[in-house]
Amino acid sequence: MKNIFVVFLSWIFTISPFTVQAQNLENAVDELILRDFNDKNGPGGVFMIAHHGTPVYQKAFGKANLERGDDLSVDDVFQLGSMTKQFTAVAILMLEQQSKLSVGDPVSKYIPDYPNGNKITIHHLLTHTSGIKDFTKMKSLADIAQKDMTPKMMVDFFKNEPVDFVPGEKFDYNNSGYVLLGYLIELVSGERYEEYIRKHIFDKVGMTRSYYASDRKVIKGRAYGYHKKESGYVNKTVISFSVPFSSGSLMSTLSDMLKWQNALNKNLLLDTAETTKAFSRYKLNNGEEFNYGYGWHIRDINKVPTREHGGSIFGFKTMAVYIPGEDIYVIGLSNCDCNSPTKVTGDIAALAVKFLGSVKG
Repeated sequence: MKNIFVVFLSWIFTISPFTVQAQNLENAVDELILRDFNDKNGPGGVFMIAHHGTPVYQKAFGKANLERGDDLSVDDVFQLGSMTKQFTAVAILMLEQQSKLSVGDPVSKYIPDYPNGNKITIHHLLTHTSGIKDFTKMKSLADIAQKDMTPKMMVDFFKNEPVDFVPGEKFDYNNSGYVLLGYLIELVSGERYEEYIRKHIFDKVGMTRSYYASDRKVIKGRAYGYHKKESGYVNKTVISFSVPFSSGSLMSTLSDMLKWQNALNKNLLLDTAETTKAFSRYKLNNGEEFNYGYGWHIRDINKVPTREHGGSIFGFKTMAVYIPGEDIYVIGLSNCDCNSPTKVTGDIAALAVKFLGSVKG
C-alpha cells in the first residue's frame, strides 16, 4: 500500500506542472479574448492554439446566428477573406513545381494584351509589388459588387487603370494582383479556380468543410456575418464572391485550417524549394527588403519569427499566426467585421510561446 501511495505521489508531481501550465494558459487566453469578444448575445469569434499539430486550446464566443440565437461552435464555417491568398499563392507554386509556369514569367506570356504585362511578373503579383491598381480602391467597384463576374471580366475591370508605381518599386498590398493570379491558375491549369483549389488542395489535405464562398449554397454549420451600426447589429452586405474571387472568397473552419498548416509543414503540397519561396522575404528594386513572402507576411513577435495573414470581408474578420520555431499555430475567426481578431491573435501567440515554447512535444 505504501508503494502504491509513493507511485501516486510521484505521478501527481510529474504531471501537475503541465496541468497547471495548461490551466494558466487557458485562463490567460480567455481573459485576452473576452477583452474584445465580450458580447454573449452578439456575434463573436472562435479561436484555436495548436502545438506540434494538435489543438491545445479551442473555444467559441458569441452567437453564430442572431435571429435564431444559436451559439457559435468551434466547428462553424467562416469566410476567410484575404487568408484566401495563401491558397492562391500555394496553387501558383504547385503549378511551378509541375513546370507549368515560373514565378519569373511575365504576365504577358499568358495574357498578351495586359498593359505593361511584359514588365510585370508573377513574382510581382505574389509579393504585392506589381504597381497595378487595387480594384478595392476604385470608386466604380460599387457598380459590379453584386454582379456575377468571370475572372476575365474582373481582370478587364482594373487592367487599364493607371499604375501606382513601376513593378518592384514598392510593396503595396494589392487585391488585384491576387485576382490576376487566380485567372492565371485557370489559364494554365485548364480548371476553374474553385475546382482547382477543391481538387488539388482541399481534397488532398482532407479539408472537408472548406469551400468557395456562397450565400446561396446550404452550408452546414455556417456562421452568419454581421456589421455593427449605431442601431445595433445588422446582417452583412451581400456581394458577389466572383468579385473578390481568388483574393478573398474561400470559407473554412478552425480544424480545416489546422489541416492546411500541418500539410504545409509536412510538404504534402509543396517540396522544400517551393515552400522556401513561399516563406522568404524579398527585396525591392533598390535592394530594400520587405516583410512579405508569397501569400504570408513574414514578421516576428518579440523577436520570434512568424508567418502571418489576416482577412477582412463584409461581415467577417480573420487572423492566423504560425511560429515555425516552436510549431505553434494560432488562429481567430470572427463573424462580425466590428470585431477584429488581429491583435488578440497576436497576443495569444505571444502567450503561447511563453507557456509552450519550452515544452517538447
